[in-house]
Amino acid sequence: MAISENCRFYSTTNAQRRLPMPTNQPIVSLDKSHGPYFTGVDIGGANIKIGLVDDTGQTLAYESIATDEHLGPQQAIERCAATVVSLCEKVQLQVGEVVRIGLGSPGTMCLKRGMLLDPPNLPNWHYFAIRDALQAASGKPVSFINDANAAAYGEFWVGTGAKHESLALLTLGTGVGGGIIIDGYLLNGVNSFGSECGHVVVDCRPDARLCVWGGGRGHLEAYASASAVAARAEEGLRRGAVSTLSQILMNGKAITAKRVYEAATIGDEFSLRIIDETAMYLGVGVVSIVHAVDPGLVVFGGAMDFGGSKSPIGQRFLERVKAEFKERTFSHVYEGTTIDFATLGGDAGYLGAAGTARKDHRASLTTTT
Repeated sequence: MAISENCRFYSTTNAQRRLPMPTNQPIVSLDKSHGPYFTGVDIGGANIKIGLVDDTGQTLAYESIATDEHLGPQQAIERCAATVVSLCEKVQLQVGEVVRIGLGSPGTMCLKRGMLLDPPNLPNWHYFAIRDALQAASGKPVSFINDANAAAYGEFWVGTGAKHESLALLTLGTGVGGGIIIDGYLLNGVNSFGSECGHVVVDCRPDARLCVWGGGRGHLEAYASASAVAARAEEGLRRGAVSTLSQILMNGKAITAKRVYEAATIGDEFSLRIIDETAMYLGVGVVSIVHAVDPGLVVFGGAMDFGGSKSPIGQRFLERVKAEFKERTFSHVYEGTTIDFATLGGDAGYLGAAGTARKDHRASLTTTT
């Protein structure tokens, strides 16, 4: 099936808005790439990242387009399909050489039916058959996956986990996402809810905090997400904690995880305490995940890394997580588990979606021969 005429219409109108969100991956030329080719689509509440990727995980072309969530899913799907065409044209690749598309989306979802159910950050996209819609618009087979699982597969394929057989990824952002891969297989679960690491319980008290999206009480997301860091910091300030952040609150500005990090970099003890507490809760969550699946590698991605490995605060954060894990696990498990930051950043989603498409394409070749 050819790309639909609707897609070509979208590709020539103002609806196909590009956003200034470049990939951090090196862009390789067509003559240095290796077919077959795949497209990875990473859907977010504000933007959609789309990358043209070769068989080794190299990126040939990339675009970020506005989600325009309020306009509904069909228009976004048409623009995604149009972008596949434009990316191919950009590098002078025949569209037919893209053999499959990987589609990563926030949940909740039903993977078997290819449907979004009721994703909290896509309120106008509920109960939409997104996989079939993209297949119809693009004329390509589509692999459908949870966005955090896609990010995990990206890290597994060409990121921190490239030399490992298994890993668990936790994405630390507005919420806490997760993805688990064991011996090369993604744990999707019977209810398409597998690997939801942000919803492991770390506080069983009846008055435990509520998580960001689902309202679950005592979940890791309620303590270790950027939203939770901001909320806990603001609560402490309103109780009278001494901090440089107090002036921000007095000026009517929002307390954010980024501002907590910035205050910590100049030695603000209150902010450092908030970050240490976050690491403690994260360490507790890691213990539960490792004791359940024993991946050998746990990596942290997402926007909230407190500067990551290049920052003293990020290094301190990671060491506090490791210390909590060591305190609560068995010595041989601690010694056999690596805990580190992810390396692909915001590119993990589209790369992992493309990698999932590659995996499914290879499986289809095996079953047809």
